[in-house]
Amino acid sequence: MPSSYAPLFLLALPFIEIAGFIIVGSHVGVLATIGLLILSAILGFFLLRIQGFSLLQRIRSETAAGRVPDREVVHGAMLVMAAILLIVPGFFTSAIGLLLFMPPIRDFVWNRFLRGKMVVAGAYTNSGNYSNNNSYNSNSSYSDDNIIDLDPEDFSSKPDPNSPWRPNNQDK
Repeated sequence: MPSSYAPLFLLALPFIEIAGFIIVGSHVGVLATIGLLILSAILGFFLLRIQGFSLLQRIRSETAAGRVPDREVVHGAMLVMAAILLIVPGFFTSAIGLLLFMPPIRDFVWNRFLRGKMVVAGAYTNSGNYSNNNSYNSNSSYSDDNIIDLDPEDFSSKPDPNSPWRPNNQDK
């Protein structure tokens, strides 16, 4: 969905949910409709708890193997979004939330929309040098020419006394 349609979708969402309440309520009754909404919220809390623990375990194992857990983090974000959509009262949002809990749907979203994005991870070693652990990019021309690598002595967090951008209280 293009970002220009997102505000329109957010404005239309309450009307879609109200229409869903009317349609479902007319077929199953008011009490059953309220029961379905409560069941959806309970299911959202339950699935978030179960999936959250297993997701943390997968992230931990990927990190221990020396790989960047990019897929697991994105899947985790989708699981949290799915649980929130189940907890929010409404049948349309619950249907989207249930779809996001299915691993094939999350894989589809990952492969279709997110996989081509660049993920760069690195860490400072004990010697103070920065090591790039993983650079993943499948769609763009990325080269080391775009990187400016600074040593710790090349930059400082102390203000430069000759800088024209220093705060006014240091003029005195």
